[in-house]
Amino acid sequence: MSSHDIVRAAWKAFAGHDADQISAVFTEDAEWLAPPGNATATALDRPSHMVGREMITRFLAEDFSRLFVRDVDVTFHGFHADGERVIVEETMTATLANGNHYANDYCLVFELRDGLIHRVREYMDTARGHRMVFGDAEM
Repeated sequence: MSSHDIVRAAWKAFAGHDADQISAVFTEDAEWLAPPGNATATALDRPSHMVGREMITRFLAEDFSRLFVRDVDVTFHGFHADGERVIVEETMTATLANGNHYANDYCLVFELRDGLIHRVREYMDTARGHRMVFGDAEM
């Protein structure tokens, strides 16, 4: 399976929120790095730098749905693979627990090792996220 296919399959696992399927796509020592103080980590009282398959799996399988409660949709704008690195451009929309509409653009860099995700670096508009999660959602 190509690196591109591995990351596409991982997104399907993430969307299903099944802990076993999610866990199976990460190395034991995987890391997920998001900007410090981002709205999701702050609202869920989770670290922005998650270390370990178990912590990442718990976030994707359980915690994520506490903030993004319904109508979650991801529109992919590009998958760009170069060896063991895959860059994903996307827009995620959802209804938040506070009732606000969420819409933010993301760029994620997946680094693979031995056919599994070893590191994810996540980039998004943190100010926009904070306005939707904690303040006025008007844009």
